Amino acid sequence: METARSAALTVLERCAKRGEWANEGLRKVLKGMEPREAALATRLVYGVLQNRLWLDEYLRELSSLSLEKLELTVLEILRLGGYQILMMDQIPVRAAVDEAVKLAKKRGKNPRTAGFVNAILRNLDRRRGELSQRLEEKWSGPEEVWQRLSVRYSHPLWLVEEFAGQLDGDATRVEALLKENNALAPMTAQVNTCKLSSEELVKRLEREGVLAREHPWMENCLLLEGTGNLEELPAFQKGFFYIQDPAAKTAVLAAAPKAGERVLDLCAAPGGKSFAAAVAMGDRGEIVSRDVYPWKVQELEKSAQRLGLSCVKAMVGDATKPVEGSFDLVIADVPCSGLGIIGKKPDIRYKDPADFAALTPLQTAILENAGGVVKPGGRLLYATCTLRREENEGRVMAFLDKRREFSLQCQETLWPQEKGTDGFYYAVLTREVET
Repeated sequence: METARSAALTVLERCAKRGEWANEGLRKVLKGMEPREAALATRLVYGVLQNRLWLDEYLRELSSLSLEKLELTVLEILRLGGYQILMMDQIPVRAAVDEAVKLAKKRGKNPRTAGFVNAILRNLDRRRGELSQRLEEKWSGPEEVWQRLSVRYSHPLWLVEEFAGQLDGDATRVEALLKENNALAPMTAQVNTCKLSSEELVKRLEREGVLAREHPWMENCLLLEGTGNLEELPAFQKGFFYIQDPAAKTAVLAAAPKAGERVLDLCAAPGGKSFAAAVAMGDRGEIVSRDVYPWKVQELEKSAQRLGLSCVKAMVGDATKPVEGSFDLVIADVPCSGLGIIGKKPDIRYKDPADFAALTPLQTAILENAGGVVKPGGRLLYATCTLRREENEGRVMAFLDKRREFSLQCQETLWPQEKGTDGFYYAVLTREVET
């Protein structure tokens, strides 16, 4: 079985070589690992991804070789060691260096790799104060503010400039967002009030060794700590709660699903919005939850059964293709660039922005399809987990310009640094009643 550091290295290599998402990589390598080791491996992977550009600046100051010319495995070993030395005070420097050297001996191709790693990391420890000051001063000019924030918070420059554009060039707000993206994201559980109250769930979780606190502003939402393997908790298995960020639930509640209504969730997996609607409806009515991937539909169906939400009907369906019937509420949580959930998926920041071009036509097609099955007097909820206006207000305004029978009821962008949630956008549109 791999150690925590070896497992972390495996995941980082797969992310770099195959484009694999970190959370998927961790799920594969952590199976059967002792909980403490699994937690350390997770912390190392996310820590390196959240600080990669900043760590590389330190390494460039110390390496006689260009980082681009280093063997990828060696570079990831140096990043892992550097993260522990600079940002994990609870780990002794000697342990961080020794374990990095062991990894270099085992996984590096060149027999001289271990000595190289040892020298770089020990030098990093000795010179960290001097290097830190040098790097802080490197981009100190007012015209270099975005470059400084890009490196300090390890967000590519294009992404910092993108956020700056959305935040009207306010450097204070931009820095607060970047800092929040690198913070530890809380685990938030939505209470299945069809089965029990929030107070009852807190007591049950405490008996299971989980610390549960009421969310500061979202009703029937709990902040969880010490869950261990979540799926092994009796309270989870009995369907007393599901995991969902308050931002997504806020969007569903803004659309006001009511008992007895017919709801369509076009891009439903993993099911959070369908479940939020079902709970708000008291499990009375019908929710058609569609997704294009059969395996995701199977997982959604299992989750609905676990929660005891019989009004949720999961089925395979392409969100761009026509749907039979009409609905009181249609939910279109469309595929997007994901720039609002960097706090939970830190590797999203390293996406190629050229890939975003294909998203807007898809979002437009889904929104058009959704609008076609909204009953007169019904509502359409458009939602994304990104912060780009082109994918948010841009799509909604273009739709409203074309479909004059719809009007904007409300819209909101939730910023992580302001709301403590995922970055999220939603708009609720209403279709006029025919006369």
